Amino acid sequence: MKKRTVLLAFVVIIISCNNQPKNDKPDATAKTGTAETKKEYLSQPLVSHIYTADPSAHVFNSRIYIYPSHDTATGAREDDLGSHFDMRDYHILSMDSVGGPVTDHGVALDIKNVPWAGRQMWAPDAAYANGKYYLYFPVKNKQDVFQIGVAVSDKPEGPFTAEPEPIKNSYSIDPCVFKDDDGKFYMYFGGIWGGQLQRWNNNRYDSSAKNRVPGEMAVLPRIARLNADMKSFAEPVKEIKLVDKEGNLFGEKDNDKRFFEAAWVFKYKGKYYFTYSTGDTHFLCYATGDNPYGPFTYQGVLLNPVEGWTNHHSVIEFKGKWYLFYHDVQLSGKTHLRNVKVTELKFNDDGSIQTLTAQKQQ
Repeated sequence: MKKRTVLLAFVVIIISCNNQPKNDKPDATAKTGTAETKKEYLSQPLVSHIYTADPSAHVFNSRIYIYPSHDTATGAREDDLGSHFDMRDYHILSMDSVGGPVTDHGVALDIKNVPWAGRQMWAPDAAYANGKYYLYFPVKNKQDVFQIGVAVSDKPEGPFTAEPEPIKNSYSIDPCVFKDDDGKFYMYFGGIWGGQLQRWNNNRYDSSAKNRVPGEMAVLPRIARLNADMKSFAEPVKEIKLVDKEGNLFGEKDNDKRFFEAAWVFKYKGKYYFTYSTGDTHFLCYATGDNPYGPFTYQGVLLNPVEGWTNHHSVIEFKGKWYLFYHDVQLSGKTHLRNVKVTELKFNDDGSIQTLTAQKQQ
């Protein structure tokens, strides 16, 4: 695949083609009645020739690689299960510096080349081990149940070759693979509603299980340590306790703090930071702990709601600074056609994170 290099710019040039951004940049002025509201964005899209979302960023070989979802407009119906998020392949992006040129390396993995896949390739992640690069991705199987697959490449940008079967005992969505200081790798995963996590109890699937309601306990995210082969779990999947500062688990009524999807874990000054989206309330939150398995204690909001329904992210350190990768819908104005962005993330002396707001209205 021929590489495509695009410049991050304040004026976004959009290539016109089917299922891609329109040939003019969406107006950043929203009309309400006769009034107009101009939106001021914290940062600009990294690329504009395709729609991208759910950015999982990593530093490989002193270069930033971003593993996003690739949004397309397929005409799938819009519903609470996320059927309109009908993604079918992955493009890997990379850049030498934040604010510099961004390279789209083309299609790294297509759903047609995943033998067990049915539909909907959602938010991926990646890791490096054993001299290989591993792409982890959730996709519905032929029975329309989400599982997590793995594909392998000699290069961080791919192309990737998928294993013939999903990871055994994997389920739901949003894999995040974290390497601890001792070299062990852990996969964090899960997402409720369309991500189907509410259907799994004690690692058993119940297709009739309903979404939790206020008065019930919130669904908990999951974790499993990976084997050295990076293609299988070394242990049974476990729940992760996400608690308030009194040590209490959140209920579904606490939907501005409880876990919904989009787990991302990193380490800062010896502490584990478990970050996640609250989904229907649209916050990115963070919690801290002393163990990769938790419990994690809620600390606050990382990013306020963005333009669009979903909120998904990653956090990396690069050249002495910390960065938050996230998405919104600046280019399209449509919740299923998103664009990835990056901004600097700042910590206070006590380890707390300064809350970010992605857009302001004037």
